Amino acid sequence: MDKSIVFFEKDFVENLLPQKFPFVMVDKMYSYTEISLISGLKIQKDNIFFQNNNFLESGLIEHMAQSVALHTGYQFYLKQEAAPTGYIGSIKDIEIKVLPKLHDEIKTTVSILQEFGGITLVDVVTKLNDIEIAKGQMKTVLAK
Repeated sequence: MDKSIVFFEKDFVENLLPQKFPFVMVDKMYSYTEISLISGLKIQKDNIFFQNNNFLESGLIEHMAQSVALHTGYQFYLKQEAAPTGYIGSIKDIEIKVLPKLHDEIKTTVSILQEFGGITLVDVVTKLNDIEIAKGQMKTVLAK
């Protein structure tokens, strides 16, 4: 059963992630289904990955990974269960075309390709103003 979400902001989203301030790289959830999620982040000056007027590559990758974690966290929230800790198993074919600037709002789409035994393979695409700025594949693993 898919459940679409219209919009959740920072406080609710942060409760679904294992990361805590200042390491939270997702501040919005625009939509959710069992096989996808769209998340967002507005780049702020106090972000630990913001340097020289750019949101760094490492910040984009962390934002992508936390978007995957948000999908898992929300799945468990819907089941009224605590989400287990997850880890990045692998990152593949990451391509970063543009680094966001201060106050830019990025949106990331997570598409679940495969899910089996606590291992999830996803495609992740990040856009700025509807233009793709980063993409790749990630495999995440839930701790047992």
